[in-house]
Amino acid sequence: MIYALAVLVLSGLAGVTQKLSTDYISAELSFAVCSIAFLPVGLLIMWLYPVNWKLSSAAWLLGIVGGVLSGLGGLASFAAYHSGGKASVVTPITAMYPMVTVAFAVPLLHEQIGIRQVAGIVLALLAALAISYEGESKTNIGTIPVVE
Repeated sequence: MIYALAVLVLSGLAGVTQKLSTDYISAELSFAVCSIAFLPVGLLIMWLYPVNWKLSSAAWLLGIVGGVLSGLGGLASFAAYHSGGKASVVTPITAMYPMVTVAFAVPLLHEQIGIRQVAGIVLALLAALAISYEGESKTNIGTIPVVE
């Protein structure tokens, strides 16, 4: 549970810093700087936990393809922030990427999902629609009305 909570806090803070950085620099530069920051973390992990680099060509290919797709997804999230997307909308919607994994895991990996999982996916999609909808505000909570 501690690792899950760490992901929650660290990823949440990352979303805020990513939005802030794209207010000052391009999405591409912000993504590049963020990617460079992964290097010390990766080197620390390899130092603490030595890696066996003897992988099959399929494992290398899948790892590289996964990295490229993850990198493009990260770049797209920076572009969403940079193009005016609100962190309170972009971050939760991009965090729903596991639904794509589920959509591909069923036909390609022959995994099965139950009614609860289907209900969860439907509710998540409805939540994404609700989060992204910005209608006109009919009330101004916290403001003092001006009497003319």
